[in-house]
Amino acid sequence: MTLDLTRRNFGLLTLGAMAVNLPGVTFAQGAAYANPGLLEEPGSLIGAVSPVTGSGQSAQLEGMVLVDVRPRAEYDAGHIPGAVYLAPDAVAARQSPIDGTLMHVTNLEALIGSIGIAADRRIVFYDDRGGFHAARMLWLMEYLGHQNVAVLNGGWSAWKGVGGPVATQAAAAQPTEFHSAISPRRHATANDVLAHRNDPDEVLIDVRPPHMYEEGHIPWAVNVPWAQNLGDDGRFRSAGELLAHFGDHGVTPENNVIMHCQNGLASSHSYVALRLLGFSRVRVYHRSWAEWGSDPALPKVTA
Repeated sequence: MTLDLTRRNFGLLTLGAMAVNLPGVTFAQGAAYANPGLLEEPGSLIGAVSPVTGSGQSAQLEGMVLVDVRPRAEYDAGHIPGAVYLAPDAVAARQSPIDGTLMHVTNLEALIGSIGIAADRRIVFYDDRGGFHAARMLWLMEYLGHQNVAVLNGGWSAWKGVGGPVATQAAAAQPTEFHSAISPRRHATANDVLAHRNDPDEVLIDVRPPHMYEEGHIPWAVNVPWAQNLGDDGRFRSAGELLAHFGDHGVTPENNVIMHCQNGLASSHSYVALRLLGFSRVRVYHRSWAEWGSDPALPKVTA
């Protein structure tokens, strides 16, 4: 399959009535995500949220930890019953010359354990920015070795849209111990990006908005803005639409994909999109342009 595959031909290949087999991906009728468990649908979650009191202020989530990563004021004003709170940037190092750099793994383990995340539980993150912050947490959990993790499709807006109950009393976390099992195949460094610059199998995606890409970017990066992963309703686009969209930019399941943004947030959103599609080789360069753009030794194109 060539990298200049057209949208029409790619769509015909992936969306036909017959099942399609690509490395790491199997689609029937081209309609279903390869990894649907990475999304939690609001309508399905309602069944898991069982109010303990008549006011609906607390809830029991069997086998699940639901995490709200919106700003604190928004959580306090109303959240999904039973959801514990985690600040949007809680996982970022407090003092680092590179914006968005993650905490040391030991500190991440302590933070994650403090909100009740354990190996035997399903973790669902949500925000109200199309999954912008929730996606970083999904990527981070997979990088740290926790596989049963998802984002709430459409986030808080979608929850309200299906008439989900709302609580205002903060849910009490049940602290536990979290032990990571780092998965290097989910993470990339600047050296990894450099090492694969001439690899025809490698695709580097810059997921920032076009104007940021035009102001400065890595010379061999392809611009595929993260916001285009979403439909007008703020939910992830269908598998067929996402496959055609990435195919338009020369990104196919055969590729070894590294993606970056400004500081590791938006790139995680596109990581989730490709993981939904079953792409098997996907990594996030989380220090992103914040590191690359400030290093005079690294090649770049500037306006």
